[in-house]
Amino acid sequence: MKPDVLVIVPLRPDQQKQLEATYTLHRYDLAEDKNAFLAEVGEKIVAVVTNGGRGITRAQLAFLPNLKIVSSSGVGYDAIDVEACNEQGVKATNTPDVLTDDVADMALALFLAVRRDLVRGDAYVRTGAWGRDGAFPLTRAIKAKKVGIVGLGRIGKAIAARLEPMGVEIAYHGRHEQAGVAYRYMADVVAMAEWADVLIAAMPGGAATEGMISEAVLEALGPEGSFINIARGSVVDEAALIACLKDGRLGSAGLDVFLNEPTPDTAFAAIPNVVLHPHNASGTVETRGAMSQLVLDNLAAYFAGKPLVTPVN
Repeated sequence: MKPDVLVIVPLRPDQQKQLEATYTLHRYDLAEDKNAFLAEVGEKIVAVVTNGGRGITRAQLAFLPNLKIVSSSGVGYDAIDVEACNEQGVKATNTPDVLTDDVADMALALFLAVRRDLVRGDAYVRTGAWGRDGAFPLTRAIKAKKVGIVGLGRIGKAIAARLEPMGVEIAYHGRHEQAGVAYRYMADVVAMAEWADVLIAAMPGGAATEGMISEAVLEALGPEGSFINIARGSVVDEAALIACLKDGRLGSAGLDVFLNEPTPDTAFAAIPNVVLHPHNASGTVETRGAMSQLVLDNLAAYFAGKPLVTPVN
């Protein structure tokens, strides 16, 4: 008998084929009436496949009394109700490390796009404005600027490593100062924003970081400052971010994540000093394949009675 697996979010095609060959799949992602579907198949389910954006809720878990493991594609697990999983004796896993480089690359891409105004420069050429209106406005140099990173975990460190050769000064904020880290530690986010030219959010999502990038932080960055977010939309006061970008209290922003996905606040579309990206920092063929494979590896380890590869709880 193949174990019964609930698919909230499918894997990449190659890994999905492996999943189909190894398990009996129940496609929650394709069900029209989600609750009716859970009520019908819930008692059979022993494993769930999901991702960091969809996760699994306490309400969904209530339909799954025999669930043993939630295997999620994504480093973030704030959308997984880990407390409810613990109460129900359910193991949860994520996919750290394999996406670190791509996410750090996207942070750097947004950093450069924002500071050198690449998107508006592209439009300036495409629309004929260059020939019609003359030279494009000057932008700001990268070298010798100050960059603050909020969250110096795996991804934060990878971002810092990419920034070092560019000749910037780096500081970081986290819950505590890290031993063996050469970068300057700053215990107060507002103070770091006042110091920085660019602030990069790279911390986990969840209640502990909700709204950490507040209006006060954004105002401290100031009209020449830039905010980059490859963390979660929840880490920033999005209404304050929109207001600060509109009225010039913040110079610019580069965003891969939003509070409401996949339908962010429509106000962003009319703001010229923000670069938008559809939560796709890890979205390369190579990395998404590796993430999907790690989901499979965690499931295989569980059903073989072996230690989980990347446990969350």
